Amino acid sequence: MQLLDGLIRDYDWGSTTAIPELLGRPVTGEPAAELWFGAHSSAPSLVGCDHHPLDQVVAADPVAALGSAVNERFRSLPFLLKVLAAAAPLSLQAHPSIPQAEAGFTREDAAGIPVDAPNRSFRDRLHKPELICALTEFEALCGFRDPAATLDVLATIGTAGLDTVTGMLRDDPSPAGLSRLLEWLLTLDQSDAAALSVPVVEACAEKRDGPFAAERAMAAALGERYPGDAGVITALLLNFVTLQPGEALFLGAGNLHAYLQGTGVEIMANSDNVLRGGLTSKHVDVPTLIDVVEANPIVPAVQRPALVGGVATYHTPVPEFSLQRIELDGEITLEPGPAILLCTMGTAEGSGHVLDRGCAAWVPADHGPVTFEGTATVFRAGVGDLG
Repeated sequence: MQLLDGLIRDYDWGSTTAIPELLGRPVTGEPAAELWFGAHSSAPSLVGCDHHPLDQVVAADPVAALGSAVNERFRSLPFLLKVLAAAAPLSLQAHPSIPQAEAGFTREDAAGIPVDAPNRSFRDRLHKPELICALTEFEALCGFRDPAATLDVLATIGTAGLDTVTGMLRDDPSPAGLSRLLEWLLTLDQSDAAALSVPVVEACAEKRDGPFAAERAMAAALGERYPGDAGVITALLLNFVTLQPGEALFLGAGNLHAYLQGTGVEIMANSDNVLRGGLTSKHVDVPTLIDVVEANPIVPAVQRPALVGGVATYHTPVPEFSLQRIELDGEITLEPGPAILLCTMGTAEGSGHVLDRGCAAWVPADHGPVTFEGTATVFRAGVGDLG
């Protein structure tokens, strides 16, 4: 086991305080949106006193680092662990399935679009399922709400401009109808989008009480940050979820979602495929997004796993990753790696190392089980069931 230094990504929606405070560093006023722990080629973590990039450590001896089964299946570390600290909303987005990613990557390569081009939708051939576990109260949009319930929400806003939206929902509440409504919103020109969204935002800001007050407050906040963006209307079609610390959401392929505010531990497949759907100044590939988005309404499955022997295990139905939250109070032995351990509270000691709040460690497959003692909250990111 070796200590691991994560890399901070300074996206403008990031909190100026959450990650510096986790790491025990001075608050500078600059945003720190994500803290990455993994072997992603764009920002690999640094291992040990020599600060070797983790992707190079894995590549130097993949069987020792990953184990033979994981190496044979993935050829690299298949997951990325992050601390995500949002002070402002992220863009509406969805991620492709593996077949969609493979087809899209091949198509864009054939078209000669550079992998790092701003109009590129597929940067690799992988899917990007993810799970977010709240460290603080955490707000998110997650999948389409049942259209009947959405009509109830929109009825409390009451602007005439919503007549087209409500009419489309009533005429065809099927997934195909939701998909057509999403495409219509995405293809509005700037003036029509503003004519639709601005009165809705004003109405939501004025009406602070009564049923669906939280949904209206969310729309008002989005409209203040993204004036005239039809993504505000799209947001009102989605489930608005508030996670409490320790609760989590798993997001599979096609789930249209956005993280709005809060700090959490996020784990995902080691991919960078993001298809944006509004609330952003970045490229929006409307036809591809419509193909990828899963428009079947859902009720988000908020995970609240019980502690068993001090360990809460989150449901992650993919082979690339697993996540456990260990509430350490004494001693515990964790299974072998490959794994990344992240302490978010307290102090844990094991294998000659001390993990204080904000500290992380890399556990290669050939290390064997790790025994820790202390009082701490430690997240263990590992590989999922390889089946």
